[in-house]
Amino acid sequence: MVILTNCSSPKKGNVIITGNIKGLKKGTVYLQRIQDTMLVSIDSVKIEGDSEFVLTSEIQEPEIHYLYLDKDDGKQYNDRIDFFAEPGEIRITTSVLDFERDVKIKGGKNQEKLQEYKKMLKRFNDRNLRIIKEDFEASKQNDDEKLIENDKAYKNLLRQKYLYTINFAINNKKLEVAPYITMNEVYDANLKFLDTVVNSLSPKVKKSLYGKQLIQYIKDRKNLELKNK
Repeated sequence: MVILTNCSSPKKGNVIITGNIKGLKKGTVYLQRIQDTMLVSIDSVKIEGDSEFVLTSEIQEPEIHYLYLDKDDGKQYNDRIDFFAEPGEIRITTSVLDFERDVKIKGGKNQEKLQEYKKMLKRFNDRNLRIIKEDFEASKQNDDEKLIENDKAYKNLLRQKYLYTINFAINNKKLEVAPYITMNEVYDANLKFLDTVVNSLSPKVKKSLYGKQLIQYIKDRKNLELKNK
């Protein structure tokens, strides 16, 4: 991990992340990625007054990175933003008050598609929260009819989310975001749907980090199911 004082010296890498955290006066911004199943810091910048920062990473292919903010205020925070790192420049702006919600990211094609997917995912999550609240009220009032109705609504919502995710992955078969969201959001889907995603992937994406992970995961699930028969 490289510790720099507010980007005062040049850094090397084929990914350059520039950004600004509005309102941050003091703290450390870490750039992280998964290595050997562990989340590790690969670069960092100490903020002291100037909230602008520059971080770099060297990658072989598009890969998820994380921006983690450790505020220097003696309190524990878990402020972390995930994004697709791709060769070139990525711009990230957010605020110290709401680090995760206020984020705006300008990056490559995978990041654009990840943001598009997250917008729809938020709609699914918001609808799910409404169902949970209605379920809670129905339970208090012993409204069995409403509970049954909510159960059907939840199952239908879950089915819609899975179908949307599978179709999204297939429609973006030439991008690494396709196997990534499949593994992270619908890993427990029916194997025939997961196979459909893999079979649709371009040769390049099949050989990517997330493509290989998805292919291996499906293989492991099939072997486990055979053993349990």
